Amino acid sequence: MFPGASVPLYLLAVAVFAMATSEFMLAGLVPGIAAAFGVSLAQAGLLTSAFAAGMVAGAPVVAALSRSWRRRTALVCFLAVFVAMHVVGGLTTSFGVLVATRVVAAVANAGFLAVALTVAAALERPGRALAVLLGGTTVACVVGIPGGALLGWRPAFWAVTLLCLPAFAALWWIPDTAAGPKPAGLRAELAELRPLSGVLLTGALVNAATFGVFTYLAPAAAGVAPVPVVLGAFGVGCFAGITAAGRLADRWPGRVVTVGGPLLLAGWVALALTAQVPAALVTLAFTQGALSFAVGGTVIARILRLAEGAPTMKGSYATAAFNAGATAGPVLAGAVASPFWPAAALVAAALVVHALRRRM
Repeated sequence: MFPGASVPLYLLAVAVFAMATSEFMLAGLVPGIAAAFGVSLAQAGLLTSAFAAGMVAGAPVVAALSRSWRRRTALVCFLAVFVAMHVVGGLTTSFGVLVATRVVAAVANAGFLAVALTVAAALERPGRALAVLLGGTTVACVVGIPGGALLGWRPAFWAVTLLCLPAFAALWWIPDTAAGPKPAGLRAELAELRPLSGVLLTGALVNAATFGVFTYLAPAAAGVAPVPVVLGAFGVGCFAGITAAGRLADRWPGRVVTVGGPLLLAGWVALALTAQVPAALVTLAFTQGALSFAVGGTVIARILRLAEGAPTMKGSYATAAFNAGATAGPVLAGAVASPFWPAAALVAAALVVHALRRRM
């Protein structure tokens, strides 16, 4: 994807892919888990919420607790906890234990991604680094749901466990450097991040729109166009968008958001109005996936670039913003008949926040 990117960065992306697959596969496993444990679909759906909540809360907390750890040590520890939770989850016969493993796995995932973002930004320019890492996420987005549904829930947990094993070997390529100089302790780092609240909110809003639509894209496409084709178009678009962000975010971040944001908003409105037309649905699924990750990826890369004075915490806040959107978006999208109108409203709000921040 990026010929100049370093081998350690791609190896980090392998681990991110493995962990993201675990997050996305749950969408296709809820019915099987509900039947296996004798719980309702709504109760089984709590597994998705528990994972997302663990990601949001876990990123800053775990990053704060592990600030003094060496980077490779932190990555290996977080990955080990993540794998252990999948082993326990794959063996348990208790739904309560399964929920607990999802929360702990999410916290470990959040810690891993927070450190990985910081390491990646040190290896490459922030835009390129984020594109390579989130490239692993977009691939997981495409294969996670159908892969999990095809395997069944217990085999899917074991598959993720096996998928993580090569990542352990990959992490030994990562320099085991110290976390980096701290300005004046945790409080100083948090003070450095406070002025970036508008950027964080913009990223969360754009991502909320993205994952709100992704969660309900299959039912929206049912009866209009082949669901795998629509989901595949969206996933390929996401990969294309994050690849574009890697090439553009470091050069023209303001232009990407200023031009791409209104196009993203217009696309969601167009999709809401033409979702019953098969060709329009497939085409706009691709373009909206591309614009969503191009704009969202650029905003998150901006966080990593601007927060130079928060070397151990900036990755965690970027992770929390990304997953706060992934948590809130499906809730909002599920409250109405079409997920495309809430997506348009969320992007409109993001553009307002972006405009207000530029004026300040």
